[in-house]
Amino acid sequence: MAAAVLLGPGTVSPGTVAGARAADAGLIATASSPTAVPRTHLRPVDGDVVRAADIPEDNWLPGHRGVDLDARPGSPVRASGAGTIRFAGVVAGTPVVSIDHGDALITTYEPVLAGVSQGDSVSRGQVLGRLADAATLPETARREPGLSWGARLDDNYIDPMTLLGSMRVRLWD
Repeated sequence: MAAAVLLGPGTVSPGTVAGARAADAGLIATASSPTAVPRTHLRPVDGDVVRAADIPEDNWLPGHRGVDLDARPGSPVRASGAGTIRFAGVVAGTPVVSIDHGDALITTYEPVLAGVSQGDSVSRGQVLGRLADAATLPETARREPGLSWGARLDDNYIDPMTLLGSMRVRLWD
């Protein structure tokens, strides 16, 4: 039985031919694009998800366009997958690193004090920099502790957790 790998607005639906093919191949894809991306990424930090993605149906609507992962300031932040550094700099006071992985996939990491520069090639798991201490950033910066990890496929936000080859499962009563 096949199921879609990526669920949410604008994604391939379970039970469709496209969804089955994507799932069977271990890929994610959006309904708006034939592009599919292998689920071979890794977590950029080891921490648990402290705030899950809440991807809005339209990019301009309110929502949470990524996941927040628990991590301490100074922790190394790793590239979830291989690619080219698209941006390493500051946006509204927040230090940000973005990677272009090809095939229309971009991941973003913040707040990260970059050890890489725009145009650098990075490998999966390579350290991009260190997690900044949100408490020491300017008032215009992102203030939540931990790492914010986002992803876009074909200019549509996706839950970056769908890029992982395996998911953590926790059982409780």
